[in-house]
Amino acid sequence: MKKSKLKNSDRPWLNFYKEGVLPNLTYSSGNMIGYLLEAVARFPEYIAYEYYGSTCTYRELYERIRETAKCLKAQGVSEGDKVTICMPNTPEAIMMFYAINMVGGISAMVHPLSGEKEIETYLNESESTFLFTLDLVYEKIHNIVDNTSINKIVVGSVGDNLKPIKKILYKYKSRGTVPKIELTDNIMTWREFLNYGYDFEGEYACMKAANDPAVILYSGGTSGEPKGILLSNLNFNALALQSHLMCDPSKEGDSILSILPIFHGFGLGVCIHTPLCCGMKLILIPDFAPKNLVKIIKKHEPNFVCGVPSLFELLTKSGGIGKNDLASLRCIVSGGDFMSGELKNRVDACLKEHGSTAEVRVGYGLTEASAATCLTPSGQYKDNSIGVPFPDTYYKIVKIGTHDEVPTGEDGEICISGPTVMLGYINNVSETVQTLREHSDKKTWLHTGDVGCMDEDGYVFFKQRIKRIIISNGYNIYPNYIESVLNSIPEVLTSTVIGIPHPNKVQVAKAYIVLKEGIKPSRELEKNIKAFCEKNLAKFSLPSEYEFRDSLPRTLVGKIAYTKIVDEKDTSK
Repeated sequence: MKKSKLKNSDRPWLNFYKEGVLPNLTYSSGNMIGYLLEAVARFPEYIAYEYYGSTCTYRELYERIRETAKCLKAQGVSEGDKVTICMPNTPEAIMMFYAINMVGGISAMVHPLSGEKEIETYLNESESTFLFTLDLVYEKIHNIVDNTSINKIVVGSVGDNLKPIKKILYKYKSRGTVPKIELTDNIMTWREFLNYGYDFEGEYACMKAANDPAVILYSGGTSGEPKGILLSNLNFNALALQSHLMCDPSKEGDSILSILPIFHGFGLGVCIHTPLCCGMKLILIPDFAPKNLVKIIKKHEPNFVCGVPSLFELLTKSGGIGKNDLASLRCIVSGGDFMSGELKNRVDACLKEHGSTAEVRVGYGLTEASAATCLTPSGQYKDNSIGVPFPDTYYKIVKIGTHDEVPTGEDGEICISGPTVMLGYINNVSETVQTLREHSDKKTWLHTGDVGCMDEDGYVFFKQRIKRIIISNGYNIYPNYIESVLNSIPEVLTSTVIGIPHPNKVQVAKAYIVLKEGIKPSRELEKNIKAFCEKNLAKFSLPSEYEFRDSLPRTLVGKIAYTKIVDEKDTSK
């Protein structure tokens, strides 16, 4: 494996490196809540989060987590149990996440906008018995819960933690949008759930070890099918320490705009767990709209913002930004998708023009490695690179389909080894074995399915994805899954889905559909297909266009040749 030729004196942004040799950092030997407790001990009166004007100190947050843990135990949650959290960025979601960790359970994180069948699949794959869900999506839960092992449901609201006046306003504005919920002994509101912990006097803390499983996140894997990714306490705690060292301007008391969602690896690991473990303040935004970015920055004056490239591109096109409206920003991290050098330069110019000293720090990661593994050093950007590896994180580029490392500068598959690499895919040994491989150096390497190269200084350059995935506004969209939904419609014979360019989201999905013999395309049929997709797919993965065709191109072995349709789109530009 190639080491950087740069000397320590030439790379002040990584002064913890020694002659290009990655350090051996000391990581917490316990669980995530234990690592958070260290921050609580150091910064008890610092603000842990701000939520619509309400604030909570680190000491208060820890007390609330303890109370939530007691409630879980009172409701029968035991060590090793899986609890699904289907919530946006609210204080209750954070309390529940760490409380599950405190009692020795495993959190399974699910996007509230997922389709009914997707949620059912996630609940069953994770073997969850307890669910914490958003009231606005409860109807979907009601429709599928009998097909799962869920026996207790807590229903939360975006308004649960608001001040009294704001809570009244929220209830007024949201009237008619919250489905009717029939409460029982096993279906309760957040407030009712909290009542169960007051009289609980038993043992509630179960201090699990670093390598014990702690979190299930959902992503695509190398084949492009949605899979549950099992991550450990060490994965998240290592990410927190590594990220803190890489983001060298960060310090206790700084604030971060937590707009990336808690059910997303980037949002949970980099924008929630990392800042909380180093004494920063979370500015929680549960219903973030990109068009409001400038307004939110002006109001809250965050020091850090993490987001996808399309978000920062919108920033450059926003009007009405005052000369010093961005002055609070000291660090901007872009991940979730590739950012070109041209876009980075435009964003950097915009930041400077409006009072910020920040520059975009381009990064790279994937959920299978706890979301972040590589970041551009401050002031040391190389055009179109994704930066250098995190401490204790090794990269190598291998010839696709092998373990053989390619020469410096040559393209191949990006492989990663280090303490943030996942434990594996749940209920999928074959895919785990294909993705996590032991090489001749006796290290376990994560084969990412992404093509890239490294230069002699250790900078990594991302080129393309081997796996068939559409990246839209930082979210992974899986064509195979959309096709399976489309093909289940009675009128549909077959279908294929590709990514097409979008001015803001980079790409969106487009569906090509062949109807069964005797069925003709019509506006009514297209309307019904759209409605079916809206019920069974996450909102961000819905096709933006539907095109009916008489047939689809196929390979010699009879598979649909979706690449030929991609080629058609490319040649028609």
